[in-house]
Amino acid sequence: MSEPVYKLLTAYQWKTLDHYGEIKGTPLDTKDGYIHLSTAAQVVETARLHFKDKGPLVLVEFMAEHLGKPLIYEPARDGSLFPHLYDNLRRSQVSRFWPLRDLGGGEYSFPDEFL
Repeated sequence: MSEPVYKLLTAYQWKTLDHYGEIKGTPLDTKDGYIHLSTAAQVVETARLHFKDKGPLVLVEFMAEHLGKPLIYEPARDGSLFPHLYDNLRRSQVSRFWPLRDLGGGEYSFPDEFL
């Protein structure tokens, strides 16, 4: 069984992925040279730290095995391992997605399975 990994996208970024079938990631991803992903245990904190007051988001799930070798788990500053994708995000690889309401202060309406 493959482990899921997650990407938080703005509504505009999600619409772009859904319409064109592929994106290079967010401006931060492009700057860093890889797409920042999170595990289920990391994604709520990622939203809190990096998406405060960004408006509605879409939580997008990918299965790690479908992303293949371009997916690498690398240590963050605190030593925890984060999934990084050295490839584009493809709509065909999305397994599930959820719209998230911005509740303010970096809090979002995550499904219960993430809380």
